[in-house]
Amino acid sequence: MTKKKTAVKKAVKKAAKRKAVKKAPAKKRAPAKKASAKKKAKKAVNAEARYTMIQDAAYYLAEKSGFSGCTLDHWIKAEKQIDAQLK
Repeated sequence: MTKKKTAVKKAVKKAAKRKAVKKAPAKKRAPAKKASAKKKAKKAVNAEARYTMIQDAAYYLAEKSGFSGCTLDHWIKAEKQIDAQLK
């Protein structure tokens, strides 16, 4: 039995060596490039998209108040919120 154990141990060692040889070294990744200042700048929202955003926000403000109150007040509050988010 001791011969079998030593034979098994030798086979395991050989297999471990083969696995070690077959492994390729880990490739190093290039560091990620930082975005340029132009890409970091937020894209400007066109007038139509801004209007739609304000419209939606005004609706939700009116809904929150139970559709009571002045619609102009809801619109002005929505404009202030959207403009603050876009800055």
